[in-house]
Amino acid sequence: MRAGLLQLTSSDDPEENIEQTRDLLSDAVRLRADFVATPEVTNCVSMDRAWQRSVLRPEARDPVLAALRADAADHGIWLLIGSLALRTADPEGRLANRSFLIDPKGRIIARYDKIHMFDVAVDETETYRESAGYRPGTRATVADTPWGKIGLTICYDLRFPALHRKLAQAGADILTVPSAFSPVTGAAHWEVLLRARAIETGCWIIAPAQTGTHPARVGRERRTYGHSMVVAPWGEVVLDAGTARDAHVVEIDPRLAAEARARVPAIYTQPDWHGP
Repeated sequence: MRAGLLQLTSSDDPEENIEQTRDLLSDAVRLRADFVATPEVTNCVSMDRAWQRSVLRPEARDPVLAALRADAADHGIWLLIGSLALRTADPEGRLANRSFLIDPKGRIIARYDKIHMFDVAVDETETYRESAGYRPGTRATVADTPWGKIGLTICYDLRFPALHRKLAQAGADILTVPSAFSPVTGAAHWEVLLRARAIETGCWIIAPAQTGTHPARVGRERRTYGHSMVVAPWGEVVLDAGTARDAHVVEIDPRLAAEARARVPAIYTQPDWHGP
């Protein structure tokens, strides 16, 4: 498996982001990627809820989804659209933060809505309440591919090991973690959490990320950490993409997941708790 990771600096203009994403996708294909993954909120990075609701579309009419499905079919590749911000029928007007797995014919094979909402106060100046604008998902997702089963997660899900354990127990050998991590939490926790999830589950981790300062037509600009990563099932960092906007391709051997689990079969054991 040749996995391509696109490290993007998406703006708050979905139409503008189509060109950037397609250009880097073509670069990954030229590097012979047969599976390509994009970051969280590929179509729109915005801190302004009113602006999001004005420019975003439902899944059936999202232009980024349509363009990338066409590209997957044209290039004959598997594509993980890390996530798209999408309008929904939610009565409170909340959006979905939805990941898509696309096959080489451009068909949607799996969807996953982010379960864990990023409601945090990073510091005195950086506060997020994702649940105010997005409705959480309720279902974990595992999908079949030619390289084995892939479990889908998104960004803040990374801090919840039980989800990743369940995906591995459901047969996933590869876990995807498309993200738009804060620079503060990224510097402190990004690598160690990715390595921990790989070691705990014996899975490959593919984590494409947003990076840099994101242009905003409305509201304040957001900054993200970058450092898209691939981590092997034994915990080795195979790729750290740094902070530049670019496409990266790495070779992945899915058989290493079974080898890691044979050495430390932790995901299959259930503790028998006693006492308080």
